[in-house]
Amino acid sequence: MPIFLLMILIEQFFEWKLGRKVSNNLDTVSSISSGITNVIKDVLGLTVSILSYKWLVDRVAIFEIENVWMVYVITFVAIDFKGYWQHRWEHKINILWNRHVIHHSSEEFNLACGLRQTISTVFSYFAFLLAPAAIVGVPVEVIATVAPLHLFLQFWYHTRLIGNMGILEHIIVTPSHHRVHHAVNKEYMDKNLGQIFIIWDKMFGTFQKEMPEVPCVYGISRPARTWNPIKINFQHFWVLLRDAFYARSWWDKLRIWFMPTGWRPQDMKEKFPIDSIQDPYTYQKYGQKSTKGFQRWAWAQLLFNYFLLIYLFAFIQDVGFTGALIYGGFVVLSVYSYTELMDRNPIALYLETFKSLIGLGLIFYMGSWFGATENVGFWYTAVVGCYMILSAGMTAFFTVKGTEPAAVGVKV
Repeated sequence: MPIFLLMILIEQFFEWKLGRKVSNNLDTVSSISSGITNVIKDVLGLTVSILSYKWLVDRVAIFEIENVWMVYVITFVAIDFKGYWQHRWEHKINILWNRHVIHHSSEEFNLACGLRQTISTVFSYFAFLLAPAAIVGVPVEVIATVAPLHLFLQFWYHTRLIGNMGILEHIIVTPSHHRVHHAVNKEYMDKNLGQIFIIWDKMFGTFQKEMPEVPCVYGISRPARTWNPIKINFQHFWVLLRDAFYARSWWDKLRIWFMPTGWRPQDMKEKFPIDSIQDPYTYQKYGQKSTKGFQRWAWAQLLFNYFLLIYLFAFIQDVGFTGALIYGGFVVLSVYSYTELMDRNPIALYLETFKSLIGLGLIFYMGSWFGATENVGFWYTAVVGCYMILSAGMTAFFTVKGTEPAAVGVKV
């Protein structure tokens, strides 16, 4: 995450230097906040694997490969092939879209939006796509080594500041390819699904070149209209659940989960209409207007919660699994609270007060902030305690003072 944050700052420097607007402060805070919730979920291992790669390789391997450099190349290609098909199905199947919608929810396209990753994935069931690697006996340890690197290499191309990359456009996924992928223009929808190699899109008919005469408009066809990444993670699932519950037809109740993304029963369209983008070129982006002071406070909340996260990862063994669950839950609650304030939701004041009382209560109960006095010194506990009081006070200030309307639109 420090590398990601540094790259985001570098992009923002060049944004200023080149005079090209590619970010919005509240959108960026929302994106990085999504990354925080995702990394908490991943580190705590809150996903159930229905079929693990280890189970697969133990049963289908017909060779035993030595751990040489060629194995890593084979593994990288196998993971990328798996990633293409998983990505394609997530775009095409209603229930699977809920795993991926958060990543497309930003109405900007920059490095920060690359951190919008899911926390809604309870079950992992795509290991079967690694069957080619399992059959040739690629060791579990190699998969575990290459997979994070493969994910990391998908970050850099989330930018508008890099143009055509010449011959590389024919080999790897570039910023130009991925801009197309994130666009809601009908010409670009569900195209360029590759993760590292663009060859899969060209082989399977999902490639689309970026066209100068069709400028990309970013986001999702049913706009999220919130900065809260936790809400965004479950918005689509809530629509599916509500429609399945209220639909008159039992057939519709069952098939809605597996129909093409966005499909809804006709009676649900009439009973619960949902706004969608009809013309991307006249669409008004969400929440573009806010005071500088309000934006600075949003950044302060984000950075302090990142500061809390650093402590958790540094001393997670001392904190213990149960303690880490409580700690992670507290940070997620904090993210939920300050992004509700970013949405100008009056409930943010109650959430922030509740969060601060919990934080102070944990300090009182444990005698310090999760052993911080013993691990790094009393100062850390004191800083955390002061933050609890300040965050509630500042939220009250912005709630009473008010801010400019959240939904003042700006034409894209």
